[in-house]
Amino acid sequence: MTDIKKLSFYNPNLGGVSFNGVVEHVVGYLKEAPGEFYEIVVGCDSSSEKEPVFPVVLVVLRAGKGGRFFISKIRFNQSKEKKFHNFHQRILQEVLISCDVALNFRESIEKSVKKLSFPVNYRFQYIHADVGAEGRTKDMIKEVSGLIESNGFKAKIKPESFAASIVADRFT
Repeated sequence: MTDIKKLSFYNPNLGGVSFNGVVEHVVGYLKEAPGEFYEIVVGCDSSSEKEPVFPVVLVVLRAGKGGRFFISKIRFNQSKEKKFHNFHQRILQEVLISCDVALNFRESIEKSVKKLSFPVNYRFQYIHADVGAEGRTKDMIKEVSGLIESNGFKAKIKPESFAASIVADRFT
């Protein structure tokens, strides 16, 4: 797996941002209006190319008032690193990437929020998976949900999994 803390992320307003820069920006966003409620989620999609691209996103929503997102594109060189022989493997890789990114960000954001002198009302418990009750992924829902839950998160699937099925999908 790629070292998440070495990834470069992109935000439309900020341009390129390091892992630590994302953490700083998210905590800064939470501090702007600490009385509001925030939801932080992670989702991933993948392209169907021979060597797929995995855009993974971290989305921060301020309830009823919009939000921000950060995206990184992860690529695997199939001749050297990892082979995806079928669709099922690619979907599982999306979930593994989401879990890895979410675990790293949750830990870093929690550490930064604990240092604040005031409480911030946020939740970071969901991973959005690009699977749903319709289509080719319907038989994978239990497997994907179990994988997400075994990493300490709750799973959201289509149509509620906007971070994966809409935001990340736009960057495949």
